Amino acid sequence: MGKRSKVVLLGATGSIGTSALKVIRKHSDRLELVGIAANQSIDQLAAIANEFSVPEICLYDPIAWKAARDAKVFSESTNLTCGEEGLCHLASLSECDTVLVAVVGTQGLMPALAALSAGNTLAVASKEILVLAGKFIVESARRNNVEILPVDSEHNALFQCLQGIRPNHVSKLILTGSGGSFRDLPVEKLGSVTLEEALNHPNWDMGPKVTIDSATMANKGLEMIEARWLFGMRPDQVNVVIHSQSIVHSMVECVDGSIIAQMSPPDMTFAIQHTLLYPDRGEPVAAKLDFSQALALDFRPPEIGRYPCLELARACMNADGVAPGIFNAANEIAVDAFTQKRIKFVEIAKIVEKTLETINNREPATIDEVLEYDSQARAVASQLVDQTQ
Repeated sequence: MGKRSKVVLLGATGSIGTSALKVIRKHSDRLELVGIAANQSIDQLAAIANEFSVPEICLYDPIAWKAARDAKVFSESTNLTCGEEGLCHLASLSECDTVLVAVVGTQGLMPALAALSAGNTLAVASKEILVLAGKFIVESARRNNVEILPVDSEHNALFQCLQGIRPNHVSKLILTGSGGSFRDLPVEKLGSVTLEEALNHPNWDMGPKVTIDSATMANKGLEMIEARWLFGMRPDQVNVVIHSQSIVHSMVECVDGSIIAQMSPPDMTFAIQHTLLYPDRGEPVAAKLDFSQALALDFRPPEIGRYPCLELARACMNADGVAPGIFNAANEIAVDAFTQKRIKFVEIAKIVEKTLETINNREPATIDEVLEYDSQARAVASQLVDQTQ
């Protein structure tokens, strides 16, 4: 057996983490799990640690960390750490090849920077990292001569499509989106939709936050901003199209009008496997597309008015500065309020818009400044939620 690639998985118990474990399980002769992290899922993390014999573990939540330590849940040989410091420790392990960051929200930012500083390949699944601090992440990767590999199915598709294309031959990046749970619902009915309806995604099995972001297409807005940084594009070169089957994951339009697309079933193991085995490939975890069966694909532009979050995200991408981070923070607060049934679905975009209007945009000079604006946006959005009730 050849040398196995050593993987650190931050967010091991979430939907991306679960899919990543399937890939590592399938290709155990080529991949080795050396570090895992979760927020507070002690039992799930212990099961993963036992199955894969993982030596480095982080429980982000200090209460969960203390409970696990006191109950001696993990073996004595395990190094159990906590909080942001623990995540950064895992991300910068010298015996690591790839750090897959799949933690929710802004928690992944400092570990991502730690991975880059340590010279570890950064596999990024958390959209927020590049949305908040795109210029800092890209600069750190360049300075440390480290590759950033995109895990999101859309960005992974673009990464694959761009192989071998000269940068000056690229005209546009076209991100595909399912349109979410309400893509075919009359717009006038959006005011009365329920949380349960929003969580019923037609194609993907994802966590609640991403599923609701799919329904508002805030996720596609975040992905546009992320794509701009990942691939060094101007904002006007990044576009979105609705593709209801979620089989074409994204496309690249060349200057001569040729369009190159990447296709696979709507299952995250395809993108994750490509990232973890890159530049090699291997047999997939899930069933492949079957062209012996009829397959129809359709595409249409997003309806203006149906997805106000998408338009707000585009405006933030154009404005740059801290605007994308404000958009992300306000959206997180609004989505959380909707999942708690404190606001209506249509009020998510209104809270994001009002937060953007309240805070003046500026160019951040440091990561600390980025995080200050993130906190400020959360405070403003939380206040707006309280006023909505």
